Amino acid sequence: MAQTITRNPEPQQPTKRRKDRTHWLYIAVIAAVVLGATLGLVAPEVGKALKPLGTGFVALIKMIIAPVIFCTIVLGIGSIAKAATVGKVGGLAMLYFLAMSTLALGIGLLVGNVIHPGEGLELSPYQSGGGQENATVAFLLEMIPGDIPVLPTLVLAILVGFALQSMGEAGKPVITAVKNIQLVVFKIMMMIMWIAPIGAFGAIAAVVGATGWAAIGSMAILMGAFYLTCALFITVVLGSLLRLVTGLNIFALLKYLAREYLLIFSTSSSESALPRLIAKMEHAGVSKPVVGITVPTGYSFNLDGTAIYLTMAALFVSTAMNVPMNLGEQIGLLVFMIIASKGAAGVTGAGLATLAAGLQAHRPELLGGMGVIVGIDKFMSEARALTNFTGNAVATLLIGKWTGELDIAQARAVLGGERPFDETSLDVTAH
Repeated sequence: MAQTITRNPEPQQPTKRRKDRTHWLYIAVIAAVVLGATLGLVAPEVGKALKPLGTGFVALIKMIIAPVIFCTIVLGIGSIAKAATVGKVGGLAMLYFLAMSTLALGIGLLVGNVIHPGEGLELSPYQSGGGQENATVAFLLEMIPGDIPVLPTLVLAILVGFALQSMGEAGKPVITAVKNIQLVVFKIMMMIMWIAPIGAFGAIAAVVGATGWAAIGSMAILMGAFYLTCALFITVVLGSLLRLVTGLNIFALLKYLAREYLLIFSTSSSESALPRLIAKMEHAGVSKPVVGITVPTGYSFNLDGTAIYLTMAALFVSTAMNVPMNLGEQIGLLVFMIIASKGAAGVTGAGLATLAAGLQAHRPELLGGMGVIVGIDKFMSEARALTNFTGNAVATLLIGKWTGELDIAQARAVLGGERPFDETSLDVTAH
């Protein structure tokens, strides 16, 4: 009788993860800012001559604003409706996120009006044909498609979003199609962001060449004020809420999430720590359903750090260009940012697109200052990500408490270090 030989199956090779190369973009932007500032100081006339590089990059950002706003608002309204249908937890989460985002935007406006970042820069207004004195530059800039009006796009997106929700199952294929279109739009946005170092180099060289050390000082003031505002928002606003509602200490929570903060700091994105936050919030005593609803929803709608950044950056550009916005315009900008900032979390460049959209909708002439913001945006991305992440962690604990789904004894023991998180329970290499 023939003997059957059983061969051991060959061990499967682990699937290689696609490398994230965006950190090279981060390094390139920083290098471009340093080189641009140096050139502006050493050779001011050469620096000013490079202004079309920044102007061209701003034009590309303008080109993509309307598609980004349309897709994110349509899908954002769909997410809000979906979150609201899960009952008490979803509705409470959405109300809390809306309130906190509005508060963060308001704090950004308050700080911006107090410190007046960008004062004395005297940046020139944006002109779509910047560099007209040079026929080649003018020809190249004219190749960039014109922008689509933002406010009509916003109104149309809101109407389409609610219409699709009212259609129920019949609207799902259209929502899927919009999601696919959004992927293409965000791919284009990523392609544009890869030339951000060139735009930042030209914009920084031009502004430093025109104003010297005043530009560097103004940018440093904005960054310092932003970091300080984020730190105070976490410790004072979020810390007070956490203490009043749950009795827990914000600094104990920060210590508990230390590994996640390190991961976020190295990637400049709070999305990189999403799986770990879900696991750690469940370990801290929040029920699985509450964590499963609150954390993912918060990643799209509870962007506290981004909200502070949007209003402070808008006021920086307004002051730098000596085109101040009155109180009514600032409130209008705040309302616009509340709507337009939803649904684009984790997308490189979406914050810049939202900022550009707000400026274009209220004062189009302010778009000329976007080039400077591009240069320092990466320096503020860590603070945005850390603040967004902390806001979502605190929100999960608060909503768990309000809905009776938080084991407060477990939370105290975990944050007190008595029951440490088991790192082996989470495959860190998969994230």
